[in-house]
Amino acid sequence: RMSKLASALNGARFNGLAHVEEAGLIGMITLRGDLASAKVKAAVKAATGCAMPAQRKIEGGVEGGAAWMSSDELLLLMPYGEVEERLAKAQAKLGDVHALAVNVSDARAVFRVSGSSSREVMGKLAPVDFAVGVFDAGEFRRSRLAQVAGAFWMDSDESFTIVCFRSTADYVFNLLSAAGNPQSGVGVY
Repeated sequence: RMSKLASALNGARFNGLAHVEEAGLIGMITLRGDLASAKVKAAVKAATGCAMPAQRKIEGGVEGGAAWMSSDELLLLMPYGEVEERLAKAQAKLGDVHALAVNVSDARAVFRVSGSSSREVMGKLAPVDFAVGVFDAGEFRRSRLAQVAGAFWMDSDESFTIVCFRSTADYVFNLLSAAGNPQSGVGVY
């Protein structure tokens, strides 16, 4: 008998300065290799439908996306139920090139922070300038959220997607909720 699939926090939500919600199950593949390689670029396209992202950028989104994690690493995004099929497509395109592609979906949790104060909520937790014109839709960072590792991007002018390790999901949800407490407004962004 198979276990029932469940996200880290079963859709936890908080409303305050911004709306915080766990996004549910999202498919993710870590791809490491030479990002200038034609085979790696072909693997990204096969798995996500997206082009290779520029440094600190994301192409697409959770339904099909490629995010720059470092000079030799990408995070590929897709619907959860399609990961194995898309991983096989990526591996076929990689062929014998020196690279690593692995399903990390169940090791991650995903949150969304949205609303007019979403930049302020994120600004309390990560060492990033979230000012309009500096960090906008399509910008991607792999950084810290208080005491834990995280990655995030803007989907729109008032919406962020955050990825963290599943083991830190409760901590990250509590951080985002505390930063979004209605009495905690600072008004920086």
